[in-house]
Amino acid sequence: MATAAAGALSLLWGWLWSERFWLPQNVSWADLEGPADGYGYPRGQHILSVFPLAAGIFFVRLLFERFIAKPCALHIGIEDSGPYQAQPNAILEKVFISITKYPDKKRLEGLSKQLDWNVRKIQCWFRHRRNQDKPPTLTKFCESMWRFTFYLFIFCYGIRFLWSPLSSGLYYYYIMELAFYWSLMFSQFTDIKRKDFLIMFVHHLVTIGLISFSYINNMVRVGTLVMCLHDVSDFLLEAAKLANYAKYQRLCDTLFVIFSAVFMVTRLGIYPFWILNTTLFESWEIIGPYTSWWLLNGLLVILQVLHVIWSYLIARIALKALIRGKVSKDDRSDVESSSEEDDGTTCTKSPCDSSSSNGANRVNGHMGSSYWAEE
Repeated sequence: MATAAAGALSLLWGWLWSERFWLPQNVSWADLEGPADGYGYPRGQHILSVFPLAAGIFFVRLLFERFIAKPCALHIGIEDSGPYQAQPNAILEKVFISITKYPDKKRLEGLSKQLDWNVRKIQCWFRHRRNQDKPPTLTKFCESMWRFTFYLFIFCYGIRFLWSPLSSGLYYYYIMELAFYWSLMFSQFTDIKRKDFLIMFVHHLVTIGLISFSYINNMVRVGTLVMCLHDVSDFLLEAAKLANYAKYQRLCDTLFVIFSAVFMVTRLGIYPFWILNTTLFESWEIIGPYTSWWLLNGLLVILQVLHVIWSYLIARIALKALIRGKVSKDDRSDVESSSEEDDGTTCTKSPCDSSSSNGANRVNGHMGSSYWAEE
């Protein structure tokens, strides 16, 4: 029985590393044995070191957020407190849990008659109740500071390998990136839930597949370019979020504009017209297609589809922010910007239908960054 199991395992291993799948015609694994300089070609076994490293990165993240990010947040004035608690009300709570979190005008009027509350007070109650389920600003700041730090570090570390051959440093760059995305793959279920959760889930799967396949298949030049193109805009986005959470709105707006420009240039310009053009068309002419070639390029195309979706979302958020900056004070009272929802003020006279001079400047004087950051 042990012999049969060993034989089955051997067949599985042989199928997993089939030369017909991974390599072009007339190329074997023996051809990729390392030269005498000690570095050699990438090997699939190198990927196995990712999993303990991913656990280590997640542990480092916990320490970073606890002992570095949190003190920084407290130092700049971000409070360690949860959102304002809505006034207990059994009727409204039942509607919120069982029916809708966003009641329409007709339902609001019915609840107003039933409770003898004015409509504005009920709107404020639902707004505060929704905020109770949101993570505090401190938590969001710590998460963004961790991502900003890693993206900036890995970009500065990885850009040096764009012009260098395979080396031990390039191996470390690949493994760190892959381990980081594996850590995100698991931590995204406990991290702050955002509207693009499903898109990000697909993105992490595609990224892990691309990094793994490009390394095993010795397409490290393409992999390095793709990772650097993503990191250069990712740390800008996280920096803009940090500025938003710290209420540095002018800095936040500036960083968002820079991020948007870099994102569009790298992911709608350089990526499709340089990288995809090389992997799809130039490589076809040089070595021709083979099984893993189709898989790798399929993942690259999926990634480009995600780029288009995100570009649309960024453009839409920017447009809404610009429009929101021009609406009147009365219109603005009905718009649930994150700055209003995070205030934690009571619904006495005007927490929802008026703004302080500082709040008005935050909306009219800028691009509404608190809105797009939450989006």
